[in-house]
Amino acid sequence: MHRPTALVPLHHVSLRARGPEDVVADPHGRVLTGVADGRILRVHHPGDPRRARTEVLAGTGGRPLGLELLPDGDLVVCDAERGLLRVSTHDGTVRVLADTVAGERLRFCSNAVALPDGTVYFTVSSRRHPLDRWIGDIVEHTGTGRLLRLAPGDREPEVVLEGLQFANGLALGGDGSFLVIAETGSCRLTRCRLTGPRAGDAEPFADLPGMPDNLWREGPDGPVWVALAGPRLPPLDLLHRTRPAIRRAAARVAVHAPYRPSGTVGVVAVDDRGRTVHHLTRGHSGFRMVTSVCAVGDHLVLGSLWESGVAVCARPAAR
Repeated sequence: MHRPTALVPLHHVSLRARGPEDVVADPHGRVLTGVADGRILRVHHPGDPRRARTEVLAGTGGRPLGLELLPDGDLVVCDAERGLLRVSTHDGTVRVLADTVAGERLRFCSNAVALPDGTVYFTVSSRRHPLDRWIGDIVEHTGTGRLLRLAPGDREPEVVLEGLQFANGLALGGDGSFLVIAETGSCRLTRCRLTGPRAGDAEPFADLPGMPDNLWREGPDGPVWVALAGPRLPPLDLLHRTRPAIRRAAARVAVHAPYRPSGTVGVVAVDDRGRTVHHLTRGHSGFRMVTSVCAVGDHLVLGSLWESGVAVCARPAAR
């Protein structure tokens, strides 16, 4: 495991709205995010606390999670309540791309990537637990996460992979031949091949020191940044090895128990071979539950399902 270094906080940008779960950077150095009240926000000058400001781009009417910026500036949005959406950043128009799969309501969409031909791959974290009971799926270890594919012009996605442990962030390989999938419930990254004779096959890509959430790729030659929503918990690993009935009972307790995120936060960057390039961590952090990270200039911008703003940290030197 790559030796961790310090995650250095610089400042906080308040959004006056809870839960900027995913953050993505646009070509102009602005950061886009979705918050708990359904709005899509754009943050200007996130690296300068004196100039930072926020504008509202749209409202989904649901709960936006993962965002994917398209070449024309619009967004593909994974909405935990409404399904897979396309949102115009020009006039705020929201269009539903898909809201069912195989006759089943599509819920708890988590993250998406768009290919150059218009194909969209996206994850569903759980088929048993909704977003407001996400911890139940982590504890129960249901393995009901999915990777779905929506072809251009289609209204109904197809299932590419099943049995994923809380499928979460997605990133495209630098050469476009594979996807990297974050499995939060197993503290690992999984690779799904898109081309060649093994297309559709899944295989281990990287084991991680914590629970991965959203992924963000820094260009075709850059690393994949991984937000660690929490540290690895040995008692949870032991629970996952018990019988399903025990895990279900534990999950019923967990969803009703008060939850407070760990004060240990971290991010990891990996290359296209799954090797760790950076591992940044901070204990006793005032900014908790890091669910996303993107790079803007000399800064890393962190999002959180828990907090009411984004954190801006120092970016490590390139390796």
